[in-house]
Amino acid sequence: MAAAVSRRNFILGCTAFSISGCAVPRGAPSKREMVAGADATDADFALEIVSRDRLPLYANWGHSRPSRPTSWPASAAVPQDQRLAPGDILALRIWDAEESSLITPADERFSDIANLTVDSSGHVSLPFVGEVHVGGLTVNSARQRLQSELVSIIPSAQVQVEVRQGRRNSVDILGGVANPGTYPLSERNLPISSLISTAGGVDSALNNAQVQITRASNVYRRPLADVLTIPAADVPLQGGDRVLIEADPRSFTVVGAAGREDVIGFDAETVSALRAVSRMGGMADTRADPRGILVLRRYPDAIVSQPNGPPHPRVVFSFDLTAASGMFSADDFELQDRDILVATQAPALTTQRVLALFGSLLSFGRAAGSF
Repeated sequence: MAAAVSRRNFILGCTAFSISGCAVPRGAPSKREMVAGADATDADFALEIVSRDRLPLYANWGHSRPSRPTSWPASAAVPQDQRLAPGDILALRIWDAEESSLITPADERFSDIANLTVDSSGHVSLPFVGEVHVGGLTVNSARQRLQSELVSIIPSAQVQVEVRQGRRNSVDILGGVANPGTYPLSERNLPISSLISTAGGVDSALNNAQVQITRASNVYRRPLADVLTIPAADVPLQGGDRVLIEADPRSFTVVGAAGREDVIGFDAETVSALRAVSRMGGMADTRADPRGILVLRRYPDAIVSQPNGPPHPRVVFSFDLTAASGMFSADDFELQDRDILVATQAPALTTQRVLALFGSLLSFGRAAGSF
């Protein structure tokens, strides 16, 4: 009997020693661990308890990442009629009723002249005539000018003109649509929405799709939603424009006791902390601490050095989602590009795991003592 008791005590002692010497496995840090040392004078970060009163202050701190292009071309209309530009290719059909024509074969009443390219100075080279300036003219005006030049040598000449638009009368749509490619400007006031429709529509997989226009040396960028819903934003394109539809490049990282750990792209122009919690799959019911939702953000030194800037290049924003005020504040707090969202582990979970582990080892000890 004494030997059995001794053996049981030995096993229980080993059990207690094992519990005291081993860390309880966890999937996320606690809030206490995450914010430890925030009050120290040499703290490696600043802790901000987010509340309604401090939200305007955070907004004045500015963005932690360089801002994206925000300008947009003016919506002023250009002339409706197509104007010939360098690179356009003309095809002429010249009708001549005279018996001894200079340009039509025998028994023919017309002659075709193809591939007359408008050169960099706006001229085309017309047989028997020479250089004729057509750049900047409408197709009909160019036809009249070419015909008037031919009349001097072919009095009965009648001219028809067809145009294949060159680079300066075309636009490129580079991606983000079903059929990227080069599209001629068949009309002068072709809006962006019409080009997108002609190219097969936008890829539905793009998060918060953005429209980027490169015009000469200028780059413009705007949300696709604006282009489709604000008439003034659906500007007419110009020859040589390059259009790209792409996903919003901004993202935030989710870690901890969340429904998932991932890098998540922005699906709207503004994403609140509360919306981000929803997009990460919510908080794990049995693991997450609703009082310990944290947003980690880095600010550049240029912003920190400003009079009303953040107190430290590294700032931890803390939210309490157990109160209505905390929910409202989280919904009004805007995430920024590269923010880190941390769902900390509930303190009670660690205690529960310790007790569960102790119970399991105690049962094992009792079973061993029965031998």
